Amino acid sequence: MTYRITAVCLGNICRSPMAEAVIRQKAADAGLADLVVVDSAGTAGWHQGDDADPRARRTLQQAGYPLRHRARQFSRDWLAFTDLVLAMDASNLADLRALARGSAGAEQRIRLLRSFDPQATHAEVPDPYYGGDAGFLEVLRMIESAADGVVDHVRATVLR
Repeated sequence: MTYRITAVCLGNICRSPMAEAVIRQKAADAGLADLVVVDSAGTAGWHQGDDADPRARRTLQQAGYPLRHRARQFSRDWLAFTDLVLAMDASNLADLRALARGSAGAEQRIRLLRSFDPQATHAEVPDPYYGGDAGFLEVLRMIESAADGVVDHVRATVLR
């Protein structure tokens, strides 16, 4: 069984590719690499085909997370084969849930990423795009904390 996870932000160049890289690595570290496929997308198509933001790539590289990336837009068709869709903020969540309307069981598979972090003090991963490197590092820390919970959820779901 392959468990498919898609991390989603607005443009698929900052938060969601960072979440993709972190969750993929943490799943591999947990021995789940053969069972989990992690990718990412954006709710908007403005950056389709672009690499991740240089600040996101640099932050990931400095933390030891590899990433090969080309931005793409989330499609309603993906709901049929994605087990867990992780929205970065409430706006992304609303857009994804609107896409999922009428798709059997899809809305239950769409969650905020930070809902997997029991220590989270707020529900959203803020968009670091208009800020500096410190914002990307803060986002990485949030994603890492939530990713541990995602991996625990996958382990409980896949290995039950």
